[in-house]
This record gives sequence, C-alpha cells and structure tokens, in this order.
Amino acid sequence: MSRRRRWNRLTPVTVVDLDGLADAVDPARLTPEQFVQLIEVLHMLGDAGTGIELAGMRTETFLRFLGRATREQVDALMAHPDLRPVVFTEVFRRMAEHLAADDLRAVVHWRFTGPDGEDRFETVIDRGRCTSGPEPTADPRVTITIDPADFLRAITGAASLPVLFLSGRVKVKGDIAFAAGLIGHFDLP
Repeated sequence: MSRRRRWNRLTPVTVVDLDGLADAVDPARLTPEQFVQLIEVLHMLGDAGTGIELAGMRTETFLRFLGRATREQVDALMAHPDLRPVVFTEVFRRMAEHLAADDLRAVVHWRFTGPDGEDRFETVIDRGRCTSGPEPTADPRVTITIDPADFLRAITGAASLPVLFLSGRVKVKGDIAFAAGLIGHFDLP
C-alpha cells in the first residue's frame, strides 16, 4: 500500500476536547510558572483562531480547573499583567450566562487590588440581563474590594466569602446584605 493511500484513510481530528484536557491536567503537578504558561498557551491559541480557547471550556470545567489550582498558582496567574484581564473577562462573561434572577436590578462595582494597582469592573443586572465591563456607567448598589486571587478562589469554592469578609480580605461599601447574597443570584455549577 502506498503512503498516500494510508494517509487518505486517516480521519483528521477536528474537535478538541478542551474540557477533557482541563480535567486531565492536575495543577498540583505544575509549578506556578507552568500553570501560568498553560493559561497563556490557551489564550494564545484562542487569539490565533485555532478553536482552542478558554471560552470553549464549559463553565463547570473552567471553575473546577481554577479551583484545583494552588494559592501560589492563582497568585501567579493574577500577577500576570496580560492574563489577569483575560481571566476577568472570561469570569464576567460567564456570570452573564448564569444569572438566575429575573426581577433583580442592581449595579455592582468591583475593585480588584494588587501590587500592580487596581482593576475595576462594573456588573449591571437588569431584569434577567447581566452585563459587565471595565468602565463604570452607573452608581453602584454595592462596591466590593477584593484581591484578584481571593476573588477567583471564592467563585470556584476554594475560599469562603464569609471568611474572607470576616478576616478583612473583602471590603464592602453599600448594601452589605445584598453583597452577602449576591452569589446566590447566579446559577453557578
């Protein structure tokens, strides 16, 4: 059989099981630098239009993968000036997909503090729609100030928001009761 015939019989793989890849990678086996490199490669492949990107990962897989990362890995990821906004954008995009409150109207301002300064985001929840962006457009019902790594660890379930609040690692300005129940307005896996 000629080489050409053998190649013609092969079926190319066109679908990448990104969820399977994320489940197969054990962050505990990676250094913080390797963990950041993995996220960087996924982002680079997405930018190159390969179809392999963080947005292609199911939300439950995305959260589980980040939740299995160590504090040092998450700190290193959030310290990366190019990847921090990518991860924030991905988290806030997914929030819009998982809003569970149809009658809620609120504006939340997020302040993510770190050694490189501060990142800000605004989330507007308006009767079943949730949009987020880096520019404030309205007065907030609540402003939440939190370290970026603590935020990621809290949304993945790796850290407790009440414990972070009681320890002073989360600061809330405005409607504290609303802030305490905010995560309950989202149907997160």
